[in-house]
Amino acid sequence: MKNKTEFYQELLHKFTQLAKEHNLLGENITVSGKTLSDEEALGNPERRDYPLLTGKESLMEACFHNGRGQAFTDQPGPFEGSLSHIIDHALESNHSRAVFIAALNAVTSHLKLSDKTIHCRNEEPEACAGELSRCLEEKHGKVKIALVGYQPAMLEKLKDSFPIRVLDLDADKIGTIRYGIEVEHGIEKREEVLQWSDIILCTGSTIANGTLPDYLGEKPVYFFGTTIAGTAELMGLNRLCFKAAS
Repeated sequence: MKNKTEFYQELLHKFTQLAKEHNLLGENITVSGKTLSDEEALGNPERRDYPLLTGKESLMEACFHNGRGQAFTDQPGPFEGSLSHIIDHALESNHSRAVFIAALNAVTSHLKLSDKTIHCRNEEPEACAGELSRCLEEKHGKVKIALVGYQPAMLEKLKDSFPIRVLDLDADKIGTIRYGIEVEHGIEKREEVLQWSDIILCTGSTIANGTLPDYLGEKPVYFFGTTIAGTAELMGLNRLCFKAAS
């Protein structure tokens, strides 16, 4: 298993090589990012306890030629600059990492290497959760699932079919009961919950906050969401995302 430094250096190297192969680093290319409003990101879903709608996370979007890419982050903010500048500063902070990940998703979308890079909207997260539950049961049966990152639609669907424990870093959620399941501390309880589980279902936003390598090991890991789109392609990670747009 790669440590955090090794993982991100490999991802940076692969993305840099990809940009070089397509002569992108030598061009005067601008990648812009913006923080999306709740309505832009999710539309108007009936369920109102998504992290985006409670102000705990923001969704940044990068546009590159005809490609669009997004990244969840706790350090939002606009950015505009060259691809080489983004790569050079990719790991300095959660903000710069989110800019890099959004740009990576936009570029791989432009190059037709990744798809489903735009967050699903309105009631599509509910439909996605249903398909996710069916997919995991077909692949693994009634296994124990560690859900990394509180996602309400997924938790409500999965709890009826699987033994499940939830990890999150939001202090307002830790220790609370959601849909009959306690939300546990994402750092203090991580090793215990991962050891308990048979498979790990992990939010793709872990690539933006720097914790993704903590979940790579011997157990099957599935990442969900748009943030992980380009990284999953370049690094060979399992990704489940059923309703997002390209």
